[in-house]
Amino acid sequence: MTRGELMELAFQAGLATDDLVMPNGFAEYCRRLERFAALVAAAEREACASLCESLGGMSSNWHAESIRARGKA
Repeated sequence: MTRGELMELAFQAGLATDDLVMPNGFAEYCRRLERFAALVAAAEREACASLCESLGGMSSNWHAESIRARGKA
């Protein structure tokens, strides 16, 4: 997800406005928001990968590792 896409979602969610004022500035807010989004995405990937592993079967580990690999690209 690009910074622009992330900020658009933040605006839609009401987390950011054009007149947002923070002690450390808008750039710091963006960095924190990007970090939060990355943590949420990582948690969701891990939940999906764990679900794949729990299903068993020949390809479950391959699918789980493929999901985890998305966070390393």
